[in-house]
Amino acid sequence: MVNFMRNASLAIAAIAVMVVTLTIVLFSTITSVTLNHTIAQIADKINISIYLNDTVTADQRNALTKELQSLSQVKNVTYVSKDQALAVYKAANAGNKDLLTAINETGNPLPASIEVDPVDPSKIDQIQALLNKPSTIQLEDPQAGTSYSGDRKAAIDKIAHATTILKRVGVAGVIIFTLVSMLIIFNTIQMAIFNRRDEITIMRLLGATTWYIRGPFVVESVIYGVLSALISVAILDVVFVVAASTLQASSLGLLDISYANNYFYDHFFLLLTVQLGAGIVIGAASSIIATRRYLKFKTK
Repeated sequence: MVNFMRNASLAIAAIAVMVVTLTIVLFSTITSVTLNHTIAQIADKINISIYLNDTVTADQRNALTKELQSLSQVKNVTYVSKDQALAVYKAANAGNKDLLTAINETGNPLPASIEVDPVDPSKIDQIQALLNKPSTIQLEDPQAGTSYSGDRKAAIDKIAHATTILKRVGVAGVIIFTLVSMLIIFNTIQMAIFNRRDEITIMRLLGATTWYIRGPFVVESVIYGVLSALISVAILDVVFVVAASTLQASSLGLLDISYANNYFYDHFFLLLTVQLGAGIVIGAASSIIATRRYLKFKTK
């Protein structure tokens, strides 16, 4: 603690940089969770419709349904009859009286369908293989076929690819900023060792043990981590308070501000504990590595 106060300027500089790093790590974590939530919502809305021709019997339909349900990549299978499809279509076009009149006069041209909800839109090779089977193609409406084709297929594939990339970017961001934080503390401890080289030389000449000399550096780094964690959480708290009061929209592109805000406060003490743990571990680990490298100690 004495050394911490004596080197206040160096300590403040180290804490300032570590605050920025831990804030970015925390924000990246919340952003990653929020993006995963958004991705899950998008994935829930992605389904594949198999439009059946009017000659398909109940036994053929049930057999296809059971075959789809047996696939590990399928979350849910729902049958939509011609009457249900017509009711949905009328509800969606309730404001178009001419269209409703025309469809009432021509009967029900809409086919029945089987709606398939995939577990993961990026992994539908089993579903695609089943759709390409001749026995499945024979049951499909020759004009409608399936929704997993043409522009819709391209859109589903793009969304699946984008969700995979976003997940990887979120994980990579947290890892990169954690490594940056360790590098910063590493360099800070190196500077502290350089500033106290005379004291260290005297202690070594007097027979001080390895951990007697290394200990203060580790403790200082832990203090850096604790203070930085508290400040970073306080900064995020202010950011979310301001965002909640000034942003009228609940989302900003794929980043759902409302969900991120709720997640932060619902998991406040967990995030605070994780930040404190991360600050302590990063500070202590960086300090131990730095002292081991630059003090040339022999471990005992």
